[in-house]
Amino acid sequence: MLTVAVLISGTGSNLRALLDAAAVPGFPARVVVVGADREADGFAHAEEFGIPTVLVPFREFETREHWGAELRRQIDVWTPDLIVLSGLMRLLPADLVDAWAPALINTHPAFLPEFPGAHGVRDALAAGVTETGASVIIVDGGVDTGPILAQERIPILPGDTEHTLHERIKPVERRLLIEVVRAIATGEIDLASSAARTDAP
Repeated sequence: MLTVAVLISGTGSNLRALLDAAAVPGFPARVVVVGADREADGFAHAEEFGIPTVLVPFREFETREHWGAELRRQIDVWTPDLIVLSGLMRLLPADLVDAWAPALINTHPAFLPEFPGAHGVRDALAAGVTETGASVIIVDGGVDTGPILAQERIPILPGDTEHTLHERIKPVERRLLIEVVRAIATGEIDLASSAARTDAP
């Protein structure tokens, strides 16, 4: 059984989808802890499912590195096999990424490497393209530059706004995340091999 830690900042909609999936008999992974960098509404999902929560407020630390060290200390207690960033609106310090990778994954509302960064949906609309997408990646030291584990195209419709487009991307992100977690748990995806192939010259 793959054990998973999920890190959030907000409502935790991806977390909820993963918890629902993990509650189905036969799903090969389970969430063992949910962490956040601030008081997050998504903690309510964890509490509903009886999952322990960890709060490490970013603003209480002098540096990102100090915050990352405490986050690592509190999450590593649970010895998770996989860390999922689920709407964590905070860049992890490099030493924490190095410590957890490649068992550190994230979703992104674009067809990477197109439109990386915090405003992927807005940037796709501003570019005037006819389609965007959703991706699940291994987190590395860059901004949405890690190895791609799964992705899917999503059309941009006439009249789409940032809100309407993002609302159509979210269900795809959730489905891809669940599929990737399942594939990691069953061995269909080997994270070390995926990272090594991408790092090869």
